[in-house]
Amino acid sequence: MHPAVAVGLVFGGCCSNVVFLELLARQFPGCGNIVTFSQFLFIAVEGFIFEANFGRKRPAIPIRNYFIMVAMFFTVSVVNNYALNLNIAMPLHMIFRSGSLIASMALGIIILKKRYSVSKYSSIALVSLGIFTCTFMSAKQVASDSSSDQEDGPQAFLWWLLGIAALTFALLMSARMGIFQETLYKRFGKHSKEALFYNHALPLPGFLLLAPNIYQHAVLFSQSELFQVPVIGLTLPIMWFYLLMNVITQYVCIRGVFILTTECTSLTVTLVVTLRKFVSLIFSILYFQNPFTGWHWLGTAFVFVGTLMYTELWHGLGPLLARCWGQGRPKEQ
Repeated sequence: MHPAVAVGLVFGGCCSNVVFLELLARQFPGCGNIVTFSQFLFIAVEGFIFEANFGRKRPAIPIRNYFIMVAMFFTVSVVNNYALNLNIAMPLHMIFRSGSLIASMALGIIILKKRYSVSKYSSIALVSLGIFTCTFMSAKQVASDSSSDQEDGPQAFLWWLLGIAALTFALLMSARMGIFQETLYKRFGKHSKEALFYNHALPLPGFLLLAPNIYQHAVLFSQSELFQVPVIGLTLPIMWFYLLMNVITQYVCIRGVFILTTECTSLTVTLVVTLRKFVSLIFSILYFQNPFTGWHWLGTAFVFVGTLMYTELWHGLGPLLARCWGQGRPKEQ
């Protein structure tokens, strides 16, 4: 597949996914578990059919390693979802998760004993400054909103602090999972599609612990207003339609990233994913009119400029893109 198609899948799928996720979260802030369960179930079923060949294909990486990876992956997904129910706005949620470079570098130094260049440390400092700026301004907004309600004010701020702690924990756990995955790939080779399947299939029994919450939101979704799906004319509750579209766009996004990793270098993939996050953030702010001050914009700029610096985008981007986008084009006779 041509890289341009993969880029289209990443931007179209991931940006649309953010829209439907926010539509769901705005109506029911605690619906993260049913959203995650639906995504996991869809990808697991697809992988069971097309990757695992209905269970007949043996995994290239020993299954015990996947259980460790899955425990981390499941924990990160659930904690990130719960953060949305702890006074964490979607823009801050997106920006904070963009700080994965900080966590990855810190754990890489501690666990893998890695050393980085001055430019790498500078880029991480810029990302850290951006996240601190956005977090501090968000804290001021929460404190300001809480001051109008003397009874619930301190409680709302404490919930916000718990949300920040949850995001921090998820960030570090995600970085640890990345290091663990990196060591597995060095030992057994890269099997991204296989890992995608097992990361979504093995955690499914864990959702039994969240069954009451999932069932509660399934009932609430069924009670939402009816919506007629264009073209096919099917009528269903609008929240189920949002959920269905969220699941489909999440799958398109993940598949697009996977295709891109097979067609382009990791540098180009990082660039595309970073720009996708930025476009999703801008769209979320403008479309949903989320509160965002000039300080937030400055912090956002720090995060994404620092991320691009970390990828060393400025060195040889032209030749890299030329080689990547040149793939799939017919050669001149």
